[in-house]
Amino acid sequence: MNITYFAEHSDVSRSRGRRVLSRGQARLPAVLGRERVGGARGEELGLGLLPPVVVERVRPDECVREANNYASSLSRLERYEEAKALFRKTMPVARRVLGESNELTLKMRWCYALALYRDSGATLDDLHEAVSTLEETERLWTRVFGAAHPETPRVQGALATAREELARAGRVRVQAAAVT
Repeated sequence: MNITYFAEHSDVSRSRGRRVLSRGQARLPAVLGRERVGGARGEELGLGLLPPVVVERVRPDECVREANNYASSLSRLERYEEAKALFRKTMPVARRVLGESNELTLKMRWCYALALYRDSGATLDDLHEAVSTLEETERLWTRVFGAAHPETPRVQGALATAREELARAGRVRVQAAAVT
């Protein structure tokens, strides 16, 4: 499935300026894929087939937001492997397009870390990555938005939970080594 950039002419009226894409196709800006106009392949993004959508002029930040929403939904459905794969592919794009300190970029890193440590099959490396990602995210979040921001305690809580999961997994590993 090709995902390509779709741009309407500025003189097209609003009602005619929309197009509904069919057969599970979606068109997104090339920023999520290759660096050229013409787009990326859906397989490169891990998006697979998407339902028919109405597309108008799409800004890169909207595409990053939609990828974040999709990956977050996968995570909420406990499809962690798919969510992690999509986050890994789109987080570098978010950093490049939106910047390291952008709220959406920070939320993507936060959600990625949640998917890492909530996965029942998480390895110690996954838990270490979750903790380090959340430490950096919490530091940037507090610097950018301050301690008074309503989401700051939630980021800090996610970091505390990730650290607890890492400590618990470490204790389990030590106990398993002592038994053998």
